Amino acid sequence: MTGKPPPRGGAGKGAGSRGASRGPRPGGPGKPGFGKASFGKAPFGRPERARTGPRTSALDAAHRAAGLRGEDAAERSPWGSTQGGSAQGESAQESREAPPVRERAPRAPKAGLKPAFRSDPSRPGHNPAARGKAPPPPPLEGPTRREQRAAASATLASGVQTLTVEADEAGMRIDRFLTTRFPQLPFARVQSIVRKGELRVDGKRAKPNDRLEPGSSVRVPPLKLDQPAERPRSPLRDRDDADFIRSLILYEDADMMVLNKPFGLAVQGGSGTVRHVDGLLEALTGPDGQKPRLVHRLDKDTAGCLIVAKTRLAAATLAKSFRSRAARKIYWALSAGVPRLRQGRVSTYLAKEEPTDADARMRVAKHGDEGATHALTYYAMVDQAAQKLSWLSFKPVTGRTHQLRAHAAHIGHPIVGDPKYFDVENWALPGGIQNRLHLLARRIVIPHPRTGHPVDVSAPLPPHMAQSWNLLGFDAARYDPIVDAPES
Repeated sequence: MTGKPPPRGGAGKGAGSRGASRGPRPGGPGKPGFGKASFGKAPFGRPERARTGPRTSALDAAHRAAGLRGEDAAERSPWGSTQGGSAQGESAQESREAPPVRERAPRAPKAGLKPAFRSDPSRPGHNPAARGKAPPPPPLEGPTRREQRAAASATLASGVQTLTVEADEAGMRIDRFLTTRFPQLPFARVQSIVRKGELRVDGKRAKPNDRLEPGSSVRVPPLKLDQPAERPRSPLRDRDDADFIRSLILYEDADMMVLNKPFGLAVQGGSGTVRHVDGLLEALTGPDGQKPRLVHRLDKDTAGCLIVAKTRLAAATLAKSFRSRAARKIYWALSAGVPRLRQGRVSTYLAKEEPTDADARMRVAKHGDEGATHALTYYAMVDQAAQKLSWLSFKPVTGRTHQLRAHAAHIGHPIVGDPKYFDVENWALPGGIQNRLHLLARRIVIPHPRTGHPVDVSAPLPPHMAQSWNLLGFDAARYDPIVDAPES
């Protein structure tokens, strides 16, 4: 009787938690002055089966001629070892009921055979202890977690594989999880994989912003991509990159740092993007292999405060602060025209015009539209230059793609230098003002990942905005009324 093959493994139960989308909050703001704007498993294949039929008389004759019996004959038989797993062959060999063997005195081997064939130490695979009751060798220690990830990153996943979410990756977005496991995989490619349903979490389709639970099984499709031609790293290059990153630090401790991201520097790589913050952070990798991690993103042409975590635990804690809206952000912008309401609230739904494009323009959508998410922003006018330009301060409650740029255009006052959303007809750029996006992540307040105390950091105006402020006579030290805006 042959042993039954082991059952195939099934998919694990449970699915990654999904972030719940919030709808618009009813009711007006809590403080006066801010009214609602009027416009406003195992590898595939069958296991090898051991052959259990009777041996041919020719094979028995060969065994008798060589003086081999019982266990020795099984060792020398081509059926005694199965290709792809000897355990199955042994199990089938032991489960077969063999007829009793009559004990006979050993006889000398026939001429032409090596007399000491069975005990020849030079024979390949010779191991006398294997036929006794010697204990099996101890199992080899498996590769460490760092070695596993390095191998996956180096090969860029030549085929389908299943990854397990570790405890310190709990709550991580599925797209961030992939970029962490495969650093050289472009972020646009990650978004495409998830959007097309090629990735599964516990057997179910996932969205880019879905959150992962510890122990979840993530099935990753083949990621056969042409490796980008990267410059070989050198100590000189690493030193220059490290010095550049350190020159941007506004705040730093053992757990986190806040960078003053300059205009024009991308946060992550993409099509045609070679130099970006995420790549520069490689130069700050510590002796333990820990690389500083991005916690949130800014648009390429948006300057200002960018938070970076130094450890995985700090990254997970800071990311939770953003999800729970415990982080408070203030942005400054130079907009065309002057709002009729000096302070207001913009509440809309936003969706991509081209769902397949990671950097597509956002449009104001209706509730229930495919891909539409709620976006809420408070704004306040700090100063103005006649009726031509206004200094607006924004406090976003949600964090949608291009939220502030889309909302500024929605209320009729797009941000100066915005190539996607500036649509004022017959509008001429005043002399001395550069045609660059005038948007600054001015200030951020977030609980410290270890102590919980608030970390409050402000960024200075980038050079092109400082030039405009000086030209228009704006005082950057002036009181910003947006601080009194509601937090939700």
